[in-house]
Amino acid sequence: MSRIGSKPIEIPEGVEIQVNGQDVKAKGKLGELNVLVHDEVSVKLDEVANDDGANTKVIVFEPKSNSRFARQIWPTMRTLVNNIIVGVTEGYSKKLEIQGVGYRGNLQGSTLVLSVGLSHEVRFSVPEGIKLTMEGQTAIEVSGIDKQQVGEVAAKIRGIKPPEPYKGKGIRYADEYVLRKEGKKK
Repeated sequence: MSRIGSKPIEIPEGVEIQVNGQDVKAKGKLGELNVLVHDEVSVKLDEVANDDGANTKVIVFEPKSNSRFARQIWPTMRTLVNNIIVGVTEGYSKKLEIQGVGYRGNLQGSTLVLSVGLSHEVRFSVPEGIKLTMEGQTAIEVSGIDKQQVGEVAAKIRGIKPPEPYKGKGIRYADEYVLRKEGKKK
């Protein structure tokens, strides 16, 4: 039995949840998201009594069969639904740093312009639903309500010039450790 899958999701105040068959929609203060739950997993909306006597709405997941795939996909679906609930209440963000002499970036409308040691400036257009902010010329923050989209955009920006192992120049996550190599000896 899965420890993650069997744990019900408490719905925080200010979030509306609709369960229509396998489609789960969450609406909160930051926006609206939905996820389609796999057919091998059943999802239902319940009410559970709290310690103080009040009822709390929860979402409960169960595998429909005892097959191996159903037991594997069950906690994944629970996590995806939890991610959309956190997304519409708090949102997600990733921080990136640009390191290197002369390396910098700036925002021009909805386009990120990066000068990172290539023969040309790299222009990255920001997709809809993602907000980019820059602190100075070397710190980028990617934020939005969809966890998968925020991570994907941050990875694409990092992929423009990943950090190299000798001097550490490039674009990296703020909490990333770059393993440095020793250079050539004379």
